[in-house]
This record gives sequence, C-alpha cells and structure tokens, in this order.
Amino acid sequence: MPIPDQIPSPSKRYPLTRFGLVSWPWLLPIVLVLLFVAVLLWLPWQAKKLEANERQEQLIADTLWVEQALQFQFTRNQESLSLIAHDFIHIANDQTQNTQLLERLRLFVSSNHEIAQALIFDRRQQILGSSLLKLDQPAQIEVLRQTYLQLNKLQFLSPKPQCLPHPDPKQIDGMICRFPVVQDGEVAGNVFVNYRLQVLLDETVPWWFAQENELRLLNFDEKVVAKRAAGGFGRNVYTHNRALEFPQLNFTLHTNSIKTEPKLLSNLLVVSVVILSLGLVWSLIALWRDINRRLRAEGALRKEAAFRAAMENSLVTGLRARDMEGRLTYVNPSFCKMIGVPADELVGRLPPMPYWAPEATETYQERFAQILTGTVQPEAYETIYQRANGERFPVLIHESALVDEHGKQTGWMSSILDVSELKRAEELSRQHEEKMHANARLATMGEMASMLAHELNQPLAAISSYTTGALNILEQPNLEPMHLRLALEKARDQAQRAGQVIKSVHEFVRKRETARAPLALDELISNLLPLVELQAHSAQVKVQVEVQAHLPMVAGDRVLLEQVILNLSRNAIEAMAQNPPELRHLKIVVSQIHSNESDKFSTQSRVQISVQDRGHGINDEVAQQLFSPFFSTKSSGMGMGLNICRTAVEFHGGQLQHRPHPQGGTIFEFSLAAITGEAKDLQGNDSQEK
Repeated sequence: MPIPDQIPSPSKRYPLTRFGLVSWPWLLPIVLVLLFVAVLLWLPWQAKKLEANERQEQLIADTLWVEQALQFQFTRNQESLSLIAHDFIHIANDQTQNTQLLERLRLFVSSNHEIAQALIFDRRQQILGSSLLKLDQPAQIEVLRQTYLQLNKLQFLSPKPQCLPHPDPKQIDGMICRFPVVQDGEVAGNVFVNYRLQVLLDETVPWWFAQENELRLLNFDEKVVAKRAAGGFGRNVYTHNRALEFPQLNFTLHTNSIKTEPKLLSNLLVVSVVILSLGLVWSLIALWRDINRRLRAEGALRKEAAFRAAMENSLVTGLRARDMEGRLTYVNPSFCKMIGVPADELVGRLPPMPYWAPEATETYQERFAQILTGTVQPEAYETIYQRANGERFPVLIHESALVDEHGKQTGWMSSILDVSELKRAEELSRQHEEKMHANARLATMGEMASMLAHELNQPLAAISSYTTGALNILEQPNLEPMHLRLALEKARDQAQRAGQVIKSVHEFVRKRETARAPLALDELISNLLPLVELQAHSAQVKVQVEVQAHLPMVAGDRVLLEQVILNLSRNAIEAMAQNPPELRHLKIVVSQIHSNESDKFSTQSRVQISVQDRGHGINDEVAQQLFSPFFSTKSSGMGMGLNICRTAVEFHGGQLQHRPHPQGGTIFEFSLAAITGEAKDLQGNDSQEK
C-alpha cells in the first residue's frame, strides 16, 4: 500500500491565498458569474422599462388618433352645415326648397348627436332655418335670434369661423360655433351651432380606447368640461395631453391610462431570470462548499500522510502487505532495513522471497499455503529470516486480514518484529539466573563447609575410634566376636551418616536441569534433617519436625525443594541467634490441606510445608522488600536466598508466604499440589519417556 505522493499546499498552488485573497483561477469565474447575474438582473429591468415606454408611446399615438378624430368630426360638421346654409341663402325665396333644406338640416343634426342645435342666419341677421323650431313660430324665433345676437364675442361679419364656450354655466360642456357663409368675398350669412362636447366625446371616441383610458377635456382654466371613463379612472402612470383646437377656442385633451406599471414578477422572462439566477447562485455556493470540503479533505489527507510517514519511519516493527495471491503490495522502511533489501525489489514480488532462509523454505511454503487458503491461525509465530548478507535472525510474525472499505478481504497484513535482542536478553537472563542459582548454592555450600568439616569430625572420629577398638580387639588373645561386630556396626553407622551429609551437600550444589517428579515430602524431610540439625546444633537451636502420616506425593524438583527448606531453616536459625537458648526453637510442619485450585497434578488437595521460628519477626518496612533481589538485613547476606526460594516455589505452582508467629517470630509456608492417581500415572509415563 504505497504512500500517496505529497500533495502541494493551497498556498503553493494558489499564491494569492497567502495574502488572504481569492486565487486567480477562482477570480475569473467569479467575475464572469457576477457579470452574468448582473446581466440577468438588468434584463428584466430593461424589459420593464421597454414595456413602459411602449405603453406610453401607444397612449400618445391613441391620443393623437382621438384628437384627429374629433377634429375630423368637427370639420365635417362645419363643411356640411356651411353647405346647407349656402343653399338656404341661395334659394331663400323658394318656399318648397326651403322646406326641403330645413328637413335636411334637422336630419343632419339628428344624425350628429354632439350638435344640440343649429341655426342659419342671413346677412341681415335673420334666421333662415333652425334644427329645433319651425319658422311659423315668430315669437320663439325672435327670442332665439336675440339670444345669439347678444353674444358680443361673436363677430357676425368676420369671414373666419369662431367658437365660444356656452354662456350658460349649467352647460359647462357646451360650445357655440359660428361658421360664416361667404359669397363673392362677403359674409352672406352664418351658421350657429350649439355643440355638446360630452356627446362629442362619447360619440367620437371608440369604445376600446375608452375602456383602457380615462379622457378629459379641459378648458383654459384647467376645468373639466367633459370626460369619459368607461373602464375606470386613470392611474396617473401613463398620461398625455393634446391640444384640441377649435376656431379661436382651444381645449386640452387629457388621456390617463388605467394600466399600472409592468409588474416585474408577472413577467415570464423575469421569473425565468430569477429562477436561473437563484439556481446559478445556489450552484456557485454548492460548488464553493464542495471545493472547501475538498480543500479540507486534502489538508486532512496531507496531515494523515505526514503523520503516517512519521509513524512508519519511527516504527521498529516491520510491516508488509500482500494481496490474495501472496504478492507483496507494501513494505515499510523498518522491514526493508531489517532484511537489508530495498522496497522496489520487494513490492510486486511473489514467493519465494529473498528474506527466506533456505533451510526453512519448506516451513515458509506450508505457512504461505495456509495463508492463501485462509486456514492460518491468528496467533503470532516465530521463524527465522535471513538478511541480504546471509545473516539469520529470529522474527516474531503476526498475520491479520486486510479488508477494504466495503469489508471485503483484499489480502493480508503482517507485522514482523526482530526478536534477536529479545532472544539474546532471554538467554543472558537465563544464564544469569543459572549462575545466580549456582552461586547461591555454592555460597550456601561455602557457609556450610566449615560446619560440615566440624560435624564430619565427629563421625570420622567415631569411625576412627571404633576401628581402633576393633584392631585392639583383634590383638586380644581372647577374641570376642560380638565385641568386634558391635564396633564395626558403630563404625558403619557413622560412615553412613557422614556419607548422607556429604551426598546431600553434593546433590544440592550439583548443577543440573530442573525437573519435576513425584516425591514424598516425608522422605525429603528425613533426608534433609541431618543438614538442618547440623546447622541447628552449632547455633544451639532445638529442631522439631511434625510430618502428618499418609501424606500424598507431590510433583517437584527434589534439589530445589531441599534448597528452599534448607534456606528457610537457616534463616530461622539465624533469626533466633540473639534469643536465650531455651527460646531457640525451630519447627518444621508438613501437613495436608485443601484448596480450590486444580491442575494436571492435583485435585483440591495440597501439601503445606511451614518453617516456624521464635526470632525477632519481620516489620512492615522489611516485609515490603523481603523478596526483592539483593535485599538482606544481614551484613554478610547476598539478598538472593528468599528471592530464589520464591522463584523455586512459584516454579512448583505454589506461593511462598510469611506471617507472624502467634508466640513470637515468623512462619514461612508454602504448599504443593498433591498428585492424584491418574496424574501420578501420567507423571510416571512422562518420567519414563524422559
């Protein structure tokens, strides 16, 4: 599993990020996106403006069209009425045609509702025709004539048409116009027309225009003289004023549209632009977040890669990964350094591997086959590898399955630990321990040597005396065989005693491999007792041994157990050196107890050995270091006795303990598992095999 290449930091890829600015690869798309958004926002605004302009222009055009329609209607009325008036004046004396013209005048007025009344005057200011009254009603004709003649502003002799507001304030939409009839350059008559501007507005302006606009006619005082609002009142958004010119009289045609300003969101284009803008901004934000997440992930990956590289460089354990075919896919630097082969010569290689020792190739192949079949045991195992220079070294290997992110096994990961130093240390420790044991035995032997020499003098001296006596008996003439036999038996007993003491010391100090075997503790105590008594006798200590009858046998090393009991006895004797002779009492008790422990060699029965003294006891401070190596309260002690005793007892599955003696002093005790019948047979078979 190779380490990924080092990923350059963002500051190296994007220099501007070091100054807290956006990097240039980001600046261009951001500017383009902002411009695009600005254009998208400008387009609806421009569309709204264009629509408003179009509506305003349309209103102006329609207003102009209405103004022209009104002017056209007014001009057409003037021409038609002037033509009828001309006929009246021309045939004034023909009664028949006069009647026809009068009907013609009335028909024209009734067809144009904006005209309330039309009168035709001759040059003498006499009425020739009227659209309302008959000419056979002189009184009413005269009243009507005087009404028009009293309009001072009307110039009856002017050849130009003329219009005036109606003099009656109640008829604010009224307008009176004078159309002269000119013959041969002179005014031959006049046509007076009473207009109703409201009707003119209602009849002339088309309905569709009135549905969308409010129309008003304003006089020179800005007063409304006529209006039309069929579709409602105007909203003062789109307005236009147009001068409506009549002869010598002007009005203002004011149009006010009922339409409101274009709504921004009602426009499909605007909705589309807004949606696209929101989508674009959302996409930009999502892209920005995704880039930030990627940058954070890259940063975390760089940290992880740096941490992993540092960890792998600091590891002393070799790591290797293999795929399901056994091909090496990764090795760490420690493994390469361990075997002395570079990684590029290992990765991708199939067995046999260059670090396999030729003498163990068969074992490697068997192990490799187990790995491929998945039957390899998960526990660690030891084997031997060889370095590139041919040096062999022991390794401890632990195999584990290598799974991917989906939980599927893709190979095997192995950790290899060079245990050369560990093995060397263990060997040194073992040799040191054996040396310590030997030294301890030799030290004990040295301490006992003087006592042995002194004690052996007694049996040797007795032997010498008995043999001398036997020689003297042989020289007597009256030889008594019984006397001679008694002297020789005494000499034999003393020789056996001396031999037993020497044998015990020899067995104790003899270097041999430790091995457990069935043994009887009563016999062991009996054989060891002369040595104990030998030490106790010189210290004036009384020895008492209590061995329970019918004790079961135990599995143990005879020499080690003798050393334990002998060391405990010697410590007990030395602890009582300052006591009065009557209080120097050493007691060894061997008895059977019951425990809950069980193993191959015992059920629940154990045999306990206790060594009791009446010495000064052990305080708490000493008790904490009592079994520590090289700790001793004696000036000449080595501090290894109790440590060796505890080790020997633990070797036998027991535990060396001490407790205060109820009568003063200390009791050291330990127990050994008793051998059952079945275990005894097994032990016996093991002994035979050995």
